[in-house]
Amino acid sequence: MRARITALLLGLVVCLLLALSVPLALSTAARATEGVHADRLNDAERFAGLAEQAMTDADLPWLTSELARYHEVYGITAVVLDRDGAVRAGSPRPDAAIAADPSVRAALAGRRSEPPRWVAPWDGGPLVAAVPVLRAGDVVGAAVTVSPTASLRQQVALWWALVAGGALVAVALCALVTSRLARWVLRPVHDLDTAAHDIAQGRFDARVTGSGGPPELRRLTTSFNTMADAVQTSWQRQRSFVSDASHQLRNPLSALLLRQQALGVDLPPELREEWSAAQEEGMRLTRILDELLALATAEESVPPPVEVELGELVDERLAAWQPVADERGIELVRTGAEARGFADPTALGSALDAVLDNAIKFGPDGSRVTAHVEATGTDVVISVLDEGPGLADDELSRLGNRFWRSPRHQNVEGSGLGVSIAKALLASFGGRLEARNRERGLAVSVHVPVAPDQRLTSR
Repeated sequence: MRARITALLLGLVVCLLLALSVPLALSTAARATEGVHADRLNDAERFAGLAEQAMTDADLPWLTSELARYHEVYGITAVVLDRDGAVRAGSPRPDAAIAADPSVRAALAGRRSEPPRWVAPWDGGPLVAAVPVLRAGDVVGAAVTVSPTASLRQQVALWWALVAGGALVAVALCALVTSRLARWVLRPVHDLDTAAHDIAQGRFDARVTGSGGPPELRRLTTSFNTMADAVQTSWQRQRSFVSDASHQLRNPLSALLLRQQALGVDLPPELREEWSAAQEEGMRLTRILDELLALATAEESVPPPVEVELGELVDERLAAWQPVADERGIELVRTGAEARGFADPTALGSALDAVLDNAIKFGPDGSRVTAHVEATGTDVVISVLDEGPGLADDELSRLGNRFWRSPRHQNVEGSGLGVSIAKALLASFGGRLEARNRERGLAVSVHVPVAPDQRLTSR
């Protein structure tokens, strides 16, 4: 946005400078041309007076010597023409086509020649000034000066260079001013964007600390910080409620399960099935409370990420899950190259546990679960590939929602919190989790950054 604002303001300034500079340059050239033409016209007036005194051919040598002296001193050709445009006297003898010049034709018609609008630096033609020669009120010829324009063109080029240089300096200054102005205006917007992104990533303590910018944006910054405080307070209350409720319910539930177990000793056989179902529901509720506590803990602040050898960590977690996989004949395999990334080892290990738990749980007996490690440039991707039933396309977007489970997997043990916990743990150090269907099974990718997130390490 800053580039667009700068380009817009700079474009307006350039248009304004062009509107001022072009007329100024042209008027400067016109004034210089008019001044030189006026001087040459005065000289032509003097030669016209001398030509009026040269009544006979005997006077022509005298007139020619005056014209030659003028050319010798000033380097300008001066010519006296008769009524038919033939040269009567001149030094040096000009081109015969001089009589066809519009200025000369105007003088032979009894009018003084008009100056051109301007002489541009690239115009190579001479400057012609002509006045009529009168005798007894009749036009009997014309006095003409033919001036080279090199000096005039240099003068015009110098003025145009000064105007262009001034315009370029003004553009540079305006570019600097507009860039600083756009930065000043948009700095609060950039700070707001950064803080909003941090909050969206789960860093609820992010705030806008800058105080610059227009008053309207400063008020918006204050309102945003107030809103962020309210969101953080609400989030902390919700997290505290989940943690406290889970913790407070564990003891009564444990006592209830013990009483159920004690009652089961004296139950008649026909009630044993109902008693077992009640016990299973109680144990399921215990697991849900434990996972709620784990989720609340995952959302707490974690230590700054450190560099971790991811291949070794994956091997360690696969070894930990190997006994569970052996019970169902599932093969655990690790592929890919060694790679290093920045993460909290405990949080990453717990997230991998949740992903491996699901892969083993939903994989068929005798299948294979593969953990593939691959560096992609900005991330190291740990892909857990199972051979289970996968998910429908409309279900992939809901994966990770708390307590959500696919309707096809309701008979499989679980609470629907495992992936939610994994996402929270990964987000704590800048990682993320993605899932996609394979031809057979599901691929869950854990992305670990290869460089520490400065917003996390500075907390």
